Amino acid sequence: MPNIKMLLSGHKPVIGSWINSASPIIAELMAATGFDFLTVDVEHSAVDLVQTQALFQAIKSGNPRCAALVRLAGNSYADTKRYLDAGAAGVIAPFINTADQARELIRSVKYPPLGMRGVGFCRANLYGMTLKESVAVANDETFVCVQIEHIEAVRNIDEILKVPGIDAVIIGPYDLSASMGITAQFDHPDMISAIDTIGAACKRHGVVAGIHVVQPDVAEVINRFKSGYRFIAYSLDITMLMNACTIGLSEIRKQISVE
Repeated sequence: MPNIKMLLSGHKPVIGSWINSASPIIAELMAATGFDFLTVDVEHSAVDLVQTQALFQAIKSGNPRCAALVRLAGNSYADTKRYLDAGAAGVIAPFINTADQARELIRSVKYPPLGMRGVGFCRANLYGMTLKESVAVANDETFVCVQIEHIEAVRNIDEILKVPGIDAVIIGPYDLSASMGITAQFDHPDMISAIDTIGAACKRHGVVAGIHVVQPDVAEVINRFKSGYRFIAYSLDITMLMNACTIGLSEIRKQISVE
């Protein structure tokens, strides 16, 4: 079965989404719709480790071909290995602003001799039943994505992407714009320049460029793909639910309003 790194080795877009709710039903349903990946967000949600493992199980139930990823809360070795042990096919690490931070991430993700990930019985190896086989392929198959979401990271982008083991970059547009004092001003010249700088660096270093299109805007996803982005997160569960409810309810009230 192809993993997310195999999908990214082609030229087609790899489209996923974000999960901020703790609902296995939502995770299972979203996976069943055909997303290539779903990322459980443990940075900006109340989802804990136990809930995350249940969400990973739900994603696999909905679609075994959908990669279950985690957007970490930080860059801690102790936390990173636990989410990988829970069954994450890969990690997205926020606020990677320096090459040293990128190297620390790689050390946390990779087993020796490439890193320092500890070996133990866990869901990732069927609780010990497939330990040897799982460890043998984990360094090659585990997806590693750095989130570039601060102007400091843009300044250091070449040094960050020189670190071996990084598979992709994903731009966090809200935090990146906030770090420049232009929060959510995505059409601002400085924001456009920063994004262009990141994209150019990805091309130089052979790293897949990605971005999170936070609002469920299909046209923007298509435009981003045409601009060279192949790892694209399309909105998130709570935003899509909110938009569907808001639009539907507004239309209902408009059409049944009494003069």
